[in-house]
Amino acid sequence: MAATHHFDVNTLFSMKGHVCVVTGGGTGIGLMAAQALSANGAKVYITGRRVEALENAAKTHHPNEKGGSIIPIGPCDVTKKSDLQSLVEDLQKKEKYINLLFCNAGVGGPKAEPEHDNADDLKKKLWDNESVEEWNSTYSTDVTSVYFTTVAFLPLLQAGIEPNGPLPRFGASVITTSSMSGLMRHAQGHFSYNAAKAATVHLTKLMSAEFQRTWIRVNSIAPGYFPSEMTDKNNASNDKQKSELPQEKIEATGHVPAMRGGTEEEMGMTVLYLAKNQYVNGQIIAVDGGVLNVVGS
Repeated sequence: MAATHHFDVNTLFSMKGHVCVVTGGGTGIGLMAAQALSANGAKVYITGRRVEALENAAKTHHPNEKGGSIIPIGPCDVTKKSDLQSLVEDLQKKEKYINLLFCNAGVGGPKAEPEHDNADDLKKKLWDNESVEEWNSTYSTDVTSVYFTTVAFLPLLQAGIEPNGPLPRFGASVITTSSMSGLMRHAQGHFSYNAAKAATVHLTKLMSAEFQRTWIRVNSIAPGYFPSEMTDKNNASNDKQKSELPQEKIEATGHVPAMRGGTEEEMGMTVLYLAKNQYVNGQIIAVDGGVLNVVGS
């Protein structure tokens, strides 16, 4: 039975001794996750395609005195099985197991607003501004890579569970980054992205159900508007690998009840919750400021 001191936040959300891997960890939500995990004691490996971004993120954002660390590894293009296999092999040389895999790498895809009432005009807008290749690339990065990244790391994740590792059953977990966009009917001009994120949502549920026999949990965070290279007006990060989310962008949508974007700390809270709560499995946690309350889902 739990004594009151067991509910201390430093006990509930301590990541000391945990080994984590974050894809797309050099910027945006991936970096927020790496900061939250390492600040609470975890050793966090961040990977992605841009080595310079990874190295700068690790150098710039030092965890506090709780003993965590952010370590760049890669490069890795998660759409390539050969890169994923090399990443796993590199990790196996350094670690006997991992406790958390955060499949966060993703792209935004093409944009074409379905704003016309006339079918001929609507066809032209969508037909001319999107390509099959762009659709396939979006799906490959946002969905297919999530599946193969998870599959590649299953043995390392299972190795972190008792009796082989420090955590009890269901102690190892996968978090995917989906999106509120995969839960709504409004296309936002991003048909390919929204469709891909909807597929990520369902893939998360499939993997959760099918992989639970390995005692590995799979959950997803469905973010709303958070600062990232996707939401930054310049589509870029600053010298600390951070991005801006202009307030006017939030106001222009007209559908964010919170009237602001999400904070990096709020994303970190969600990551820690899913990483530590071993009784949560197969869930899609929307962190969207109430958008799905007012936009059809």
